[in-house]
Amino acid sequence: MNKSLKICFGRATSLIGIIFTCVPEKCFGLWKPLNTLSDEINIIIVRCLVFVAIFILCILLYVCRCRVNVNARNHLIQVEYGDILKKKDCKRVIAFDECFSIKVGNRPEDINPKSVCGQYLKNNPSLDIEELIKSTHLKPANGTSQYQNKVHYESGRVLLNGDDLLLAFAKLNQNGRATFTRDEYLKSLAVLWSEINTYYNQKDVCITILGGGTTDFGEWNPTQQELLDTIIQSYKLSKHKIKPSNKLRIICRKKDVNINKIDGNI
Repeated sequence: MNKSLKICFGRATSLIGIIFTCVPEKCFGLWKPLNTLSDEINIIIVRCLVFVAIFILCILLYVCRCRVNVNARNHLIQVEYGDILKKKDCKRVIAFDECFSIKVGNRPEDINPKSVCGQYLKNNPSLDIEELIKSTHLKPANGTSQYQNKVHYESGRVLLNGDDLLLAFAKLNQNGRATFTRDEYLKSLAVLWSEINTYYNQKDVCITILGGGTTDFGEWNPTQQELLDTIIQSYKLSKHKIKPSNKLRIICRKKDVNINKIDGNI
């Protein structure tokens, strides 16, 4: 029996135990599936049918759920399907590249208009990145970006824009394409957890599957499911956590990941 069926079987067993304890036995005798058999046998059959129905219901609820909580000690992680731009009453992390580029278009170096960042810029046409950099006192990283020697910022650092945390994330190559090695990705996440710990202000923090778009990971080449697992494990291992009752919420699309297959941690 695989893990999912074991979970559903355990839940069904718990529920049926409560039902059998609280519901009088005579209630199971109100319906006789087989009139040729004794009342006792009919009651056993009805009990079995009730258990099967509860088991099937547990499977359907498990498969169709839209959010899950990941097992964690002293902190809360929730993975859910949805659109981060529609989330309210939380700190939303919106991933930019390391240079905080804001040009949306279809060229390789442009921000994809269908991406979260592209939609965010469309919804915030008057966004002044330079002013946010000044008000947040964000210092440039050493050296310059590979792309046109632009000023860049350490991956994982954020700018404050109201309740939004604008994230310097993907590194740019000479062609303006987002790139990451596995080590660079993990280092960026570690910096991000530190930043979130500073700025979450007793609110939930919502992030997407970072790097799940057109980012080039070279030889690593993870799936979005693997990126999700990597983000969760990185956060678990970090010393910087959001204190309960607030939590880290990872927002993803149903077509990209299966929240019932999160590294066996559900």
